[in-house]
Amino acid sequence: MKEAAEEFQVAVNAYVFMTNHVHLLLTPGDPSAISSAMHSASRRYAGYFNQRYERTGTLWEGRFHASLVTTDHYLFSCHRYIDLNPVRAGIVVDPSVYPWSSHRFYAMDEGNALVTPHPALSALGRDGTSRRAAYRALFSSPLEGVELEAIRKASLSGTAIGARTALRGRKPKKCVPDTNF
Repeated sequence: MKEAAEEFQVAVNAYVFMTNHVHLLLTPGDPSAISSAMHSASRRYAGYFNQRYERTGTLWEGRFHASLVTTDHYLFSCHRYIDLNPVRAGIVVDPSVYPWSSHRFYAMDEGNALVTPHPALSALGRDGTSRRAAYRALFSSPLEGVELEAIRKASLSGTAIGARTALRGRKPKKCVPDTNF
């Protein structure tokens, strides 16, 4: 994913790798960058996986689902959606103990070469310590109800989440919460 993101100028803002799917929050350099990066990453991983496990064929169940994220409110909601996925799945009770996500990068200052923070995260605090504390505070309650369903619905339908007028000269973010394999 890192190689594909670099090649196609896609910032990986957040991610979680689950056993049968991945969730990504990406900011593209141009409108076609995410599709190109996803194609490249899936092609590379399928080649690796097939060679490693002496098999052939595709790995992916279908095309990835994506939704345009147009407000900072939903950017933070997508972070919560992604980081809390292992908790909702019953794998862990706290996202900080799940090693295959970006949560520890933001919440605990753990190094992670894959992650590029979105500029909106700077609004969480004046320095790294206060931003990490504010990020951890986002997880004081589970993501439920309307926001959870809005993210799922937008992703599956490919519709934007948040107000379209919120873009005004800013690069859109993409929340890719359901990439199944």
